[in-house]
Amino acid sequence: MKIREITRQIEDFAPLKYQESYDNSGVQVGDIDQEVKGVLLCIDITEEVVDEAIRKGCNLIISHHPLIFGGIKKITPDTYIARSIIKAIENHIVLYASHTNMDKAPHGVNYQVAKKLGITAEKMLEEEKDGSGFGLGILGELKEAEDAHLFLERVKKTINIGCIRHTNIPQGKRIKRIALCGGSGFEFLPLAIREKADIYLTGDLKYHQFFEADGQIIIADFGHFESEQFTKEIFYEIVSKNNANFAIYFSDSKTNPINYI
Repeated sequence: MKIREITRQIEDFAPLKYQESYDNSGVQVGDIDQEVKGVLLCIDITEEVVDEAIRKGCNLIISHHPLIFGGIKKITPDTYIARSIIKAIENHIVLYASHTNMDKAPHGVNYQVAKKLGITAEKMLEEEKDGSGFGLGILGELKEAEDAHLFLERVKKTINIGCIRHTNIPQGKRIKRIALCGGSGFEFLPLAIREKADIYLTGDLKYHQFFEADGQIIIADFGHFESEQFTKEIFYEIVSKNNANFAIYFSDSKTNPINYI
């Protein structure tokens, strides 16, 4: 099987046309007409991840976040991005990313984390205007309302995050209706409020953004990496279907740059 066939399967699930204008999903480096030898799945590509692919005999790395976002004026071993590119080219490794198009897929990033948290998805927070069912964020409900503090403790344990920053929780507050957007999604807070969600889960929140809750909703920052980590499982489901002639690995490399103490 050629690498091109795998990237086509991913794009059938999450077409590149749905990526945001700033994004750079798709093939980053390499020749997709190679035969697949092995596939490594990850969230971020770092030099350590490329080294891992070399050790494991993989010639395809599929990541959620693109290694290359902006323009590159030179490829010299001065940055981890350039070193990763050089190693990938030297070892005939294809680098492929499925980012905001995978965020928007009906059973993509947000659906996956909602499922992990026991949230029954109702609809996207912001839907594409073409009626495709693609969109960003998720609005859904728990089967039974939960105490807000206990819910956040469960979120913390489920996604294995060191801490969750959140706004004030009224005494006795229970959580039933939930809005979430994995990664960075502050811009969708007004939609979460409009939909009368009890809580909005997202990542990358700044100090002053917490004030925007304004007593109407609980806002909780459940981490960028942590909220998107299950994307690797989506990749596995897609790639492993009808593909039994090569090894598929979840990366063992720690790529989350944030630590907690």
